[in-house]
Order: sequence, then structure tokens, then C-alpha cells
Amino acid sequence: MSGRDPFCQPRRVRRGAALTLLFTSVLVAGAATGALPQADRKSTPDEAGSAAAAGHHAAVTRAAEEALADGKSPVEAAKRAVSRSGDRWGAVYSEGEYEEFEDALDGQYTGVGLWARSERNGRIAVTKVRAGSPAAAAGIRPGDVLRSVDGRKTEGRPVTEVVSLLRGDATDAPAGTTVRLGLERGTRAWTETLRRAQLSTDSVTVRQVAGPVTVIRVDTFTKGSGDQVREALEQAPPGTGVVLDLRGNSGGLVTEAVTAASAFLDGGLVATYGVEGEQRALHAEPGGDTTRPLVALVDGGTMSAAELLTGALQDRGRALVVGSRTFGKGSVQMPSRLPDGSVAELTVGHYRTPSGRGVDGRGITPDLDADEGALQRAESVLRGLATSS
Repeated sequence: MSGRDPFCQPRRVRRGAALTLLFTSVLVAGAATGALPQADRKSTPDEAGSAAAAGHHAAVTRAAEEALADGKSPVEAAKRAVSRSGDRWGAVYSEGEYEEFEDALDGQYTGVGLWARSERNGRIAVTKVRAGSPAAAAGIRPGDVLRSVDGRKTEGRPVTEVVSLLRGDATDAPAGTTVRLGLERGTRAWTETLRRAQLSTDSVTVRQVAGPVTVIRVDTFTKGSGDQVREALEQAPPGTGVVLDLRGNSGGLVTEAVTAASAFLDGGLVATYGVEGEQRALHAEPGGDTTRPLVALVDGGTMSAAELLTGALQDRGRALVVGSRTFGKGSVQMPSRLPDGSVAELTVGHYRTPSGRGVDGRGITPDLDADEGALQRAESVLRGLATSS
């Protein structure tokens, strides 16, 4: 990713180019669903944290350089260095993997149509399955544990590596090639062989329900999704309230999340973030719709850029948040080129909501808890807001 704006849309990375900040999050089975900043544990970045980040980057770069000089794999050496550093969200991509990553953020990817995340115990869990995808056809469900890919165990591996295996990045596997998954659901363990397909993210969907209520669901923040949210809001029938459904949204491009925030806010602060000792801010564009009643619906799969958006709407008093506590991912990653053209994406800072709340490891607490029937609860709450207004 190149460009002067640290949150610009990703473009092909060229050697020597400056790379944008990422709020990296969960990856689709065959593609990333998002790349953006995350929340922080400290009120402001400090010099010690900045020095640690710089040292971390230097160690990873040095490992890659030494491996290249010794005729070994710089990517593998860099991955080992990231693993030793304890950077939970740090990742290393080969040049081809990073191009696939960018394609995913543009809304296209080759994969099997599932979303996955690394649990705190190191296991890889399925968080969402795309309707009509190879994974859906095989009966894979959210909550299933992905135990292996083509015979390679996934436990303890970074999600980026698991995604690379699912896509077949090592062999540039095209759509139509097969991948064998080892799965677990409760006491049942089984194997499925899936055929990869070319998929699009279709990240924003809209529907009308009785009330009147408009439900705008955002699966991931890919290129153009922020404008799609704005358009959906503008086209909603007069007098309707909006449920912004962010359940299972694992993140995406932070520029798109800020654009989505701009649809509901009349300018103002969306988030602050620190990078290597420097405090920065993200602001909404003026002119958003501040009158329609709004409920943001979230759950434990709401992550990264989706948490940034939720925190802004909640702190600014624009939305009532309904659901369950969000995931709690808020560390800022900075991607940089390694000597062989691969990309290391390392944690360099954190973000905060407008009121100064840190999200990392904490998540966002809803105003109203709801688990079973959460959407129905959100719609009911929204009708109440519309009546009172």
C-alpha cells in the first residue's frame, strides 16, 4: 500500500514506497476482510512504546536480511521474529500474499467463503460463512473450529498463515483447485474437501422491515462500502429509523469506516490514534444525517474498524448500541517492505474513541445487552426511539 495519506485506499506496494497504516483484523478464508487501526491500553503513546516498536521493526528486518544473505527464506525468518516479539497482531506476507490482501480490500478474493479468527487459546474458529459459498455448501457453520488445512495443523498459527493455506498462496492456486479442511464441532471431528471459488465481498446489504425500519448490514469495510452506507441512508424512506448491523464485522479499511461515520455525523471527531509517539486524529466529514433514530447492533465478532465506528457513534450520542460486548481489537499496524519484497505488518500504536476510551482487550460495552433475538431487540428499541422523538 502506498500513498501520502496513512489511511488511503490500498494500492500495489512498490519497493521503496511509503506504506499506509493498517488496522489489521480477521481474514476471510482466502482474503483479508480488513486492515486498519485498533484501540490502545494507554492514554497517550509514550517514548518507551515508540522505542519498543522501532526495536521490533529493526529486529524483524534484520532477521529477514540475515536469512536472505544465508540463502534462506526471509519470510520464514521474519515470521519467527514476529512470533518471538509477542506482537499478537503482527504478520508477514509474501509479495503475492499481500497483493491478494489488497484484492480482498477491493472486494474480490479467491477462497472458500468463510471468516475465521484466532481465539485466545490459539485455536482458529470460524466466525462467519458466506451464503452460496463452497464453505456454506459443505455445511460449515460459525463456531466450528478449523483444526487443519491440507493436513497442516492450524492451532497456534497466525491467522494470516491459515488464510494463506486456505487460498493456496504458496502455489498461486486459482479458483477451481481443492483444499482439505479438518473441522471440529463439539465432540464431532471431520474432514471436508472444498473447491476454491472467485468471490466478491458484497459487504453492504439493505432491507426494509415493518416499523418502519431500515436495516443496513455491513459485513466488512472494503473499498466503497462507506459510500454504500451513505447511499443506503439517503435512499431510506422518510421517517424510518436505521439499524446499523455490524455483527461479525471483522474490520476493513479505516477510510471506509470514517466515511460510514460521516453519513451519521455532522463532522467532528471519530477517533484518535498514536503512532510511534505522535498523536493523530480522524474526523467525520460535515453534513451527515443526524436526525434519524439510529441503533448500532454489535457482538463478539465486531472488531477493529467496526469497533472504531461503533465507539464514535456511541460516544457522540448518535446511536444506541445493542448486542453483546465487541471483540476488543485496537492496535495500529504499520506495514513495511522487507529486503525480498515481502511485507511485515507490525504493531506501532493504538486508537481511542472520541471520549478517550481504549478498546484493545476490552471491547465496547453495549448500552443494552441482547444475545438471542438481538436484531428483533434492536428493531424494537429503534421503534421506541422513533416514537419518543
